[in-house]
Formats: sequence, C-alpha cells, structure tokens
Amino acid sequence: MTHTRLALALTAAGVMVAANLYGAVAARADSGPSVPPGTEPSASAPVKVDPSDPDLKLPEGATLAEPKVLDIKSVVEEQGGEERREDTNTDVTFALQAEVLFAKDSAKLSSQAKSRIDTIAQEIKKQKPSQVRVFGFTDNLGTHAHGVVLSKQRANAVQDVLSQELNDANITFDVRGYAEQYPIADNSTEDGRKKNRRVEVTFPRTQN
Repeated sequence: MTHTRLALALTAAGVMVAANLYGAVAARADSGPSVPPGTEPSASAPVKVDPSDPDLKLPEGATLAEPKVLDIKSVVEEQGGEERREDTNTDVTFALQAEVLFAKDSAKLSSQAKSRIDTIAQEIKKQKPSQVRVFGFTDNLGTHAHGVVLSKQRANAVQDVLSQELNDANITFDVRGYAEQYPIADNSTEDGRKKNRRVEVTFPRTQN
C-alpha cells in the first residue's frame, strides 16, 4: 500500500514538472525570440583584426597603384532591339538594326532610316568629336565575301547621311564592313541574327 502511494505521488509530481516545463516552453514560443537571431550568447563574435599584423603591410619598397576611374558602361535598348545606345566613360555607340535602315540584302536606305540617323547626328554635334567610326555587320548566313561587301555598303550609306547632316570638315570618318565578325547575339536563332545585322556609329565622349 505504501509503495503504491509513493508511486502515485512520484507520477503526479512528474506530470506537474512536465506541465510546468511545457508551459514555460509554450510561453517562450508565444513571446518570440528575445534577441535578434545571431546575437544569442552562444553566437561567436566577429574575428578581430590586428592592425599591426605584418601580413597586412605592404612589402618594403612596394607602392599602391595610381587610383583610376573604372570604365562604366550604360546600355539602353529599344524594345525589340531596333536601336541600342551604349555609353562608356570614353565613347558613345549607337547600333541600328539593318531592318530599320534597309530592305533585305540591300544597301539602299529606307524611308524611316533618315530620322534614325538624324538622331545620331544630333548627338555627334553635341559631343563635337574629331572622328566618327561607322561599322557595318551582317549575320553568318551567306558567304563571308558577300557579307563584307554588303556590310561596307551599308556603312557607307549611313556615313553619307551623317556627313550631309553634320556638314563639318573637322570630322573624319572611319568606315568599315566586318560581315559576320564580332556578333553581339547568338547567330543560331533568327532573333540573334537580327541583332547582328546592324550598323554601329561610335564617337568619343567629350560632354556629359
């Protein structure tokens, strides 16, 4: 009888302890963490750096390189990629897809081409460069020889309009045709080939 009462008493005490523990855990869960995660006492402190550590010093006779401004590139492209403007610290480049300038396999400018080229001419006037590069490119369809001729003819056509619009004897033009060289997109898809068929006009940046 005595053993039975003792067992019941121990069991009741165990239930009370478990209930108290459960209540404490539930209360902590309801109240949320008391400190931000990672700042608990068990979290390790950041590693201290010794500023006098010889490994952090330059070797004797060594000097730091001259500071320089990194070249920052900004690219703005029309939806569909018909026209793309690329700005760096030193140059401005306009890329016009061939489809907005010429008919297929042609170097004759379309009716909408002049307004596109005029926009570029206005930016050239603003920058006042002494040289303008006009480069033509094609996709990788057809022969390389045909692509070189066509891309050069298209570059010449754009240069002619720019020259008339600028009417500036101080500007010289570098005009070239590169055919399928220097693609900017994947030639395995028509969307990519369309971007590669282009004329680029590049000139130095002199004004912000």
